[in-house]
Amino acid sequence: MKRIYFDHSATTPVDPEVAKLMTEYMLDKFGNPSSIHAYGREARKAVEEAREKVAALIGANANEIFFTSGGTESDNLAIKGIAYANRKRGNHIITSAIEHHAVLHTCEYLEKQGYLVTYLPVDEYGMVRIEDLKKAITDKTILISIMFANNEVGTIQPIKEIGQIAREKGIYFHTDAVQAAGNYPIDVKEYNIDLLTLSGHKFHGPKGIGALYVRRGVRIEAIQHGGGHERNMRAGTENVPGIVGLGKAAEIAKNEMAQKMAHIQRLRDKLIRETMAKIPHVKLNGHPTQRMPGNANFSFHYVEGESLLLNLDLKGIAASSGSACTSGSLDPSHVLLAMGLSHEVAHGSLRISLGRGNTEEEVDYFLAVMPEIIERLRSMSPLYGKQPAAMSSNPCSHCHHH
Repeated sequence: MKRIYFDHSATTPVDPEVAKLMTEYMLDKFGNPSSIHAYGREARKAVEEAREKVAALIGANANEIFFTSGGTESDNLAIKGIAYANRKRGNHIITSAIEHHAVLHTCEYLEKQGYLVTYLPVDEYGMVRIEDLKKAITDKTILISIMFANNEVGTIQPIKEIGQIAREKGIYFHTDAVQAAGNYPIDVKEYNIDLLTLSGHKFHGPKGIGALYVRRGVRIEAIQHGGGHERNMRAGTENVPGIVGLGKAAEIAKNEMAQKMAHIQRLRDKLIRETMAKIPHVKLNGHPTQRMPGNANFSFHYVEGESLLLNLDLKGIAASSGSACTSGSLDPSHVLLAMGLSHEVAHGSLRISLGRGNTEEEVDYFLAVMPEIIERLRSMSPLYGKQPAAMSSNPCSHCHHH
């Protein structure tokens, strides 16, 4: 049976060039970058070259990039680091209701320590309203942390406007750009971003490696202590194979960005168009245009998300119902609920995230098997067919009553 990977927001396959380079730094060039002999110098040089490449991906300088174990650590370091370094200035943080749990749970942890956090609501498309942000700012606000693009529904936030407001008010601005970095053009200077989180495995790098960009002149407090690695920002012997892998992946992503985006978006647009045409009672979640090129998120009324995933899996298609990090939990997506979907509708959601390796044939295969899976699952639902009147006029209207 053919296997089709439609879950690139969860992770991506490592690029063969990346894997090859990493192997080199495991077997032959295995030195510790802190050692002063030739082995160490060789490793140090590789780490610094990778730093340049990661910086180039987001328009930063190399000395503004700090390597971490991934998105979660970078989010923790950015948010706690700013909070702790600015204790005397203020204790108020603004974030959104649809952030990744690496941001939400870090903020909840800080609330227990006496910080105040405002969780901005989002509109029906999963977009933060600039007016709400402006209203939330107080003279105690030290940090605004809003994701670049949402991992479930793909909505791209008004990052430039947020960065402008933060800069005008003298408030630090952090963005969790895990979904966007390497997949969408980012320029930290143009967007007035002070801190940015990225992760290697979302753009064909290895898992367990990421980076935090910290704009020059922004002081944060370290949260992991030891030898003074990463310029005292993040102690621990550098993960050299991971770092060179991340650097290579960043270089490839930068070079391929335009063609990769065009290819993925063309397939994604076809997938959305045909799915909406072939299947009744379906709602597209997220912003119609301001969204990541590879993301499609649907709610199929009268269908349970879990059984939909299992049925797709039986056909060889790997997809997701939300974030892989929370797929073990039975609660519907906090993102979809924040967007105003009812529990029932949120439970019937499917996230398809396309990548550079996907083909039109794969999309066609998905479009061929999907209608009969939905039809079969709906025929087993006690609700299906019982409320045709409410549904027929506008399949989406009832989502807004909740």
